[in-house]
Amino acid sequence: MLTFDGFQMQSGIPIYIQIVQYIQRGIAAGTIADGAEMPSRRVLSARLGVNPNTIQKAYRLLEDEGLIVSHAGAKSLVTYDAAAADRLRRSLLAQDVKQLVTAMRQTGLSKEEALDLVERLWEEEEA
Repeated sequence: MLTFDGFQMQSGIPIYIQIVQYIQRGIAAGTIADGAEMPSRRVLSARLGVNPNTIQKAYRLLEDEGLIVSHAGAKSLVTYDAAAADRLRRSLLAQDVKQLVTAMRQTGLSKEEALDLVERLWEEEEA
């Protein structure tokens, strides 16, 4: 069962969105396996100290995205295949890169300066 041990709430972002993003990123990173059992809505609500309706909203969004399957009175399970995980990974990375590009442009970096910075940081990370 997913424990949400690494989940950390951030201010300024609705909690239900943070829960969805936590699951999406876990799937994209491969740290949440297909078939993993989600905690019940009540258990997760108590664990995070939030309203059960917040958890319900997050689960509904995850169901709408096809990332979890829920049945009345039964456990909710994470569900995806390799192609779905790859699409999700690419989508999340594209969002992150778009935010980074926006920040770089807002701070006045040219495209060349931005690419140089990314290359330098990439090489530092490899070292």
